[in-house]
Amino acid sequence: MSGSERDHTSALVLDGQGVGTAAARPHYDAGPALRLLVGAFDAYKELFTNSPAAPLLSRPQPVRRTGFDLPMLVDRIDDEAEGVRSLTLRHPNGSELPAWVPGAHLDLFLPSGRQRQYSLNGDPADRRHYRISVRRIAEGGGGSVEVHELKVGDRVRIRGPRNAFDYVAAPRYLFVAGGIGITPILPMLRAARADHRFARLVYTGRSRASMPFLDELAAIEGADVEIRPDDEFGAPDVASIVASAPAGTAIYVCGPPPMLAAAIRAVGDDLRVSLHTERFSPPPVLGGSEFTVTLARSGTSVRVGAEESALAAIRRVQPGVAYSCQQGFCGSCKVGVLSGRVEHRDRTLSPVERDKAMLTCVSRADEGDLVLDL
Repeated sequence: MSGSERDHTSALVLDGQGVGTAAARPHYDAGPALRLLVGAFDAYKELFTNSPAAPLLSRPQPVRRTGFDLPMLVDRIDDEAEGVRSLTLRHPNGSELPAWVPGAHLDLFLPSGRQRQYSLNGDPADRRHYRISVRRIAEGGGGSVEVHELKVGDRVRIRGPRNAFDYVAAPRYLFVAGGIGITPILPMLRAARADHRFARLVYTGRSRASMPFLDELAAIEGADVEIRPDDEFGAPDVASIVASAPAGTAIYVCGPPPMLAAAIRAVGDDLRVSLHTERFSPPPVLGGSEFTVTLARSGTSVRVGAEESALAAIRRVQPGVAYSCQQGFCGSCKVGVLSGRVEHRDRTLSPVERDKAMLTCVSRADEGDLVLDL
């Protein structure tokens, strides 16, 4: 899910959370037959998105992996709002970068070795640069702080782009962004307007001074943009905002857990609309039971509470253990399982991998205890 650090406290660790022109498609000089085929497919996509079956058939999919590991240079730094900084990255030799679509994010490997995810929020048509934006959160595990300490010319490494927040074709859109959650929403709004779709954005935050990209949003022609800082309007009524969406609307929500929870409750089992969400923080542990994890290399054992992740418990005794998204898709916390049965709750591991490994950020003991290769 943002300058976003998907350790999120940012679209994506989202540590500080947190994500140009519209999402551009390559231009081809298609013949009449191909244009007819593309038009028919476009109509099909609209019909499908507007159909009652769409929310049932468009369940969250495993993250789509594209691109590869690349060295990058910090080419430009911009302060977007209080505590929010954008980094524009380029390849050291200026070569073309892998393509991306709205909703995509990067894995960013920082000089310290930390790995975090941040939403891309620049111009997909610019194949020489990527832009990410990060809110500085001192208590967010250090990733966002380290990003804010980077200078122009510094080298970092990235992986991706990857997408776990797909932008789908729809006749109309409602976007709801909370704070740094605007990062993946911004390119989606541009893409919707470039396709001449109706697009409404409700953008909330603590104050206007803390909300990035207000000028860029104002420049998107034809977009229905509502800026609702809490210090002027109070806390947003997410349920009423979502309830205002007419049938056929694709609703995208990116923000803190309470905002997502309110949107999910508001939509409920309404099949007239489709809801797409991205969170900034680990999901709550539901239906969990206590169990013990033993770290084989040190012989240390730790009890995992019914409402905490195995990762959280492991970090109490081994703070330096690798992790990033805390949502079961990046794979950073993958560890070998030496003993015990695992209840897999991730979106990443293959059936073969699940026989011998787990992602500690979301998966748990199925029954009994676990011995891990840590």
